Amino acid sequence: MHEMPNLITSEPILTKLGGKNPPINRTEVVQCFQNKSGKSLLDTREKHASNPPTQWFVAPTNAGRLLKVVYILRDGKVFLRSAFEPNADELYIYKQYG
Repeated sequence: MHEMPNLITSEPILTKLGGKNPPINRTEVVQCFQNKSGKSLLDTREKHASNPPTQWFVAPTNAGRLLKVVYILRDGKVFLRSAFEPNADELYIYKQYG
């Protein structure tokens, strides 16, 4: 498996992902980036506003688990903000626009 050296995952983010049920690990997030088939969408909600803007996509892990991956792209680095199993609305939005 190819690593993503430009993927920045802070300890608080890794701890948050590890607390999901079931837990999500960095390897699964990397797999989602590698398996992504659509484009990333911008999160335009005011409470999630950031500069540069927050982006997200939905993609499967190698085991077929769908995850919504949320990140910020800055200076050639990908800063992971979150990852979780998408709800029905998020899946619909991504299928329509991603």
